[in-house]
Amino acid sequence: MSFSSKVKEELRKQESLARHCCIAEFAALFALSGQVKKMGNGDVYIKIQTENLTVAQKSYILLKKTFRARIEVIARRHNLPAAAGSYSVYVFRKRDVLNILQAVKIIDGQGKQWGSLPEVHYLLVQNTCCKRAFLRGAFIAAGSVANPEKAYHLEIAVLSGKFAAQIREIITSFMIDAKIIERKKYYVVYIKEGSQIVDFLNVTGAHIALMDFENVRIVKEVRNSVNRQVNCETANIGKTVAAASRQIEDIKYIQCNMGFGKLTEGLKEIAMLRLEYPESPLQELGSMLGRPIGKSGVNHRLRKLSDIANQMREEAGE
Repeated sequence: MSFSSKVKEELRKQESLARHCCIAEFAALFALSGQVKKMGNGDVYIKIQTENLTVAQKSYILLKKTFRARIEVIARRHNLPAAAGSYSVYVFRKRDVLNILQAVKIIDGQGKQWGSLPEVHYLLVQNTCCKRAFLRGAFIAAGSVANPEKAYHLEIAVLSGKFAAQIREIITSFMIDAKIIERKKYYVVYIKEGSQIVDFLNVTGAHIALMDFENVRIVKEVRNSVNRQVNCETANIGKTVAAASRQIEDIKYIQCNMGFGKLTEGLKEIAMLRLEYPESPLQELGSMLGRPIGKSGVNHRLRKLSDIANQMREEAGE
């Protein structure tokens, strides 16, 4: 099972205690998967069509729990082995249909059209708890999240730009940075930051998935931190080795072309130590001197030796 499927399965099991939250969650599912259709006698019925078993199961649970509706479910399996099945959830009984459509504010109390699909009426998502339930339903119906081992990416893809803006607005009300892009015929609301995805999982109630995500994220961050530190230390070692090589080259040039006799005692002493201990750090070289000096003092003397070597090269036309 993919990480995204695990999140949806966990969210399917989440049950809001308040009826208004259940209605908000169902409204999101209905806006993304539901249809209002007419029969031959003019009566309307509700159909929820999906290829996602989790969406069908959640719709069934909410219809039973919230509206006590009489439900019919038809599941179809395609002939191809790799093909997914399709699930249709129907509500035909007139009073159930009217009750549901009034609750999600598709029609008003007189049966006149009020809201529309695919949108969710703003009155259904006024409370923070209802916003959480709404996002849970939207993610179950049209969301996906990448395996955190591979990438940090969560998205909800819908066909309506207005509905995408509503989803984004509700996500951002929880201080989560969500953006919208157009991808073919879809409007995609997405989150890219790992910590923000964790916040979204927390908001929707996917706490087990949140812990799994966080564990992966912590391991990745520690690994990246260690790699950065190793790379930094490797680079510093490389710089130190390169600097020591240049220092030794300059000292040997002086030794071969002038000798150490004309150097001051301090320069002569550090030159001989550097030749004897080519891999020692500057601080260690300073502690070996007859009169120990610090790292900056050693560096100053080695720079003077480099200047002398460069001046000799210029005079020799090299």
